[in-house]
Amino acid sequence: MLIPDFDGNFDALETVLTAGPDVLNHNVETVPRLYPTVRPRADFDRSLEILRRAAARPDPPIVKSGIMVGLGETTDEIHDVMRRIVATGCRILTIGQYLRPSEEHLPVMRYYEPAEFDALADSGHEMGLAHVESGPLVRSSYRAFDQVKKMNAAAREPKARS
Repeated sequence: MLIPDFDGNFDALETVLTAGPDVLNHNVETVPRLYPTVRPRADFDRSLEILRRAAARPDPPIVKSGIMVGLGETTDEIHDVMRRIVATGCRILTIGQYLRPSEEHLPVMRYYEPAEFDALADSGHEMGLAHVESGPLVRSSYRAFDQVKKMNAAAREPKARS
């Protein structure tokens, strides 16, 4: 289930969570510095709180989020956002290239190379995400069923002993 931030109405979030979705997705979208331009009605910390509350339930859904790159963020900012998303208990992250839908929308500041998307996925796994779907055409619902299937298969694999 893909949800908005409900303008901070956590009772609305509770209503959704009580319905028992298998996967709850709320996209953070971008780095905090760009929120005033990219998501002027939203709040970065409120988005993290949505993820945190969903993951903190006694029987939580799989919590998922997504970000876009190419809006002027730095790699350090992306990594910071990824760490903050992981800290909420989020398990799946999608990372895709921002593509300008029309002339009225923000311009693309940078196109990322496929190897950069691969590196971001590797970083996300190192940070503790169960699955990272990262690529130029990735969107929040991109291969969603396969994402959960891969994540669940990885959770069943025996852990290496140190």
